[in-house]
Amino acid sequence: MKNIIYLISLVLVGFWSHAQVTITNGNHMIEISGSASAYYNHRILKESSNNHNKDRFKLRDAQLKIEGRIKDIWAYELQVDFADIAANDTGEIDPENPGLMDAYVEYKGLDWFDVKVGYSKVPYSRSSMTPFGFTTYWQRAEMVRGSMFNRRDVGVTLSKGFWKQRVNIAAGVYTGLGEISLNGDNDASGNPEFIGRAEVAYPSRFRHREIDDRHTPVPMFSMGVNGRYANKKLPEGRAFPEGAQGEYGMKVVDGTKYAYVFEVDFKYWVFWVLFEIHNIKGQQQKQHDPLYLGLPLQQTQGYFQSGGYVAQLNYFIKDYKTIVSARFEELDLNDLASGKSQRFSPALAYQINGFDAMIKFQYFNILKEESIDPIRWKEQFRIGLQLKFK
Repeated sequence: MKNIIYLISLVLVGFWSHAQVTITNGNHMIEISGSASAYYNHRILKESSNNHNKDRFKLRDAQLKIEGRIKDIWAYELQVDFADIAANDTGEIDPENPGLMDAYVEYKGLDWFDVKVGYSKVPYSRSSMTPFGFTTYWQRAEMVRGSMFNRRDVGVTLSKGFWKQRVNIAAGVYTGLGEISLNGDNDASGNPEFIGRAEVAYPSRFRHREIDDRHTPVPMFSMGVNGRYANKKLPEGRAFPEGAQGEYGMKVVDGTKYAYVFEVDFKYWVFWVLFEIHNIKGQQQKQHDPLYLGLPLQQTQGYFQSGGYVAQLNYFIKDYKTIVSARFEELDLNDLASGKSQRFSPALAYQINGFDAMIKFQYFNILKEESIDPIRWKEQFRIGLQLKFK
């Protein structure tokens, strides 16, 4: 099965390279586009490790995207990544790169809000919402990769833009299981997750990009507030679907979970700056829950917290078609454990043809690590090519 999907991916890459296909009859327009990316990864391991399984070439993306509009009232999108379908053939779903990326229908015929139904990114965190193709990096910051919260889910989203798209508000209700919801399973709690986002920009709207490639002549500012809540208390003896809780066991918890993100963006001329603060609070139903790390109630006080921040700076050297980026992140995976992890990651991207063709290089450096999340490598290098066909 894997070999067949890889073969399909290669055939589609050849097809996409000719450009975007647009079909229309005046009222109904369909656009077909795609992307492909591949890289080589090399890790510098700790002295205690000898596992070099990540020193490899990897096909990261082989995507096909179909977008449609009907009389400016209906919109729909289907986006599939064949490379990730092949990688996820083991039954495990990578939250940063799920095989199915979007499958939704949106109704825009109401005055006060648009209604989106289906599977897509949830309105939470600009870093999570920014498309991969408009970043310098091969990998997002650890706290927005999808290991701590669900980046995509099935549900209903209401959204609306005001003041010429300077103010944007979105709210929705979702399964709360994220990418695992694609397996068709529900959880025994029977309760959904609620997510909301409000964003204001000045003096004009902000695009979901991490690079000021237009040399904005006037300073631009954006601020966003995001929140999410879920009560997923399980009946006695029941469990969540396998994989739903994620790598750290906190994407969905047996109890109540509150989370928020505050973000600030600024861009001017060739500079773009982002700062995001993340916080998660979980109140577990059972005192012996693994997230309490075996500590007594007097010490946990009935909850744990997780969070941190991401600071990123991008500089676009237009004459050399080169983007220089630097990102620092600090993560406290669980405040009941000692220590915080810190990572520094600079990146370079050379634009062969704008965002449609870029050579990207990213360097990872683990400055500090937490006692509950030891990592077997110290540094990592990743270089490759990104192509978008549209």
